[in-house]
Amino acid sequence: QLQLVESGGGLVQPGGSLRLSCAASGFTLDGYAIGWFRQAPGKEREAVSYISSLGGSTSYAHSVKGRFTMARDNAKNTVFLQMNSLEPEDTAVYYCARAHRPSYALGWTNILTYDYWGQGTQVTVSS
Repeated sequence: QLQLVESGGGLVQPGGSLRLSCAASGFTLDGYAIGWFRQAPGKEREAVSYISSLGGSTSYAHSVKGRFTMARDNAKNTVFLQMNSLEPEDTAVYYCARAHRPSYALGWTNILTYDYWGQGTQVTVSS
């Protein structure tokens, strides 16, 4: 059974850090690009970051650039999102997703680029 499982979310104060993990089961992450998305209440799901299949290339939304870092460990079948200098505006449910199209086709921010999604992990930034 193919699954992506996110973990690492929680409540953090503004300026704090969290590290999200996305663990794959039922398939090997090796060979697939992965994206992170987030969705706040009442808002559309938005792309946060993207990493190529071998980890040599990453992309970030303007709102998180310089604060978030995406990495992968194919040996552990896991992708990570290190989030620093968190702001209340970062509060959302965070999802990882497997890309089944190359990013140049529809763009890494397009949800149609992805076929499998995790269940999400809640991140709340509040004092």
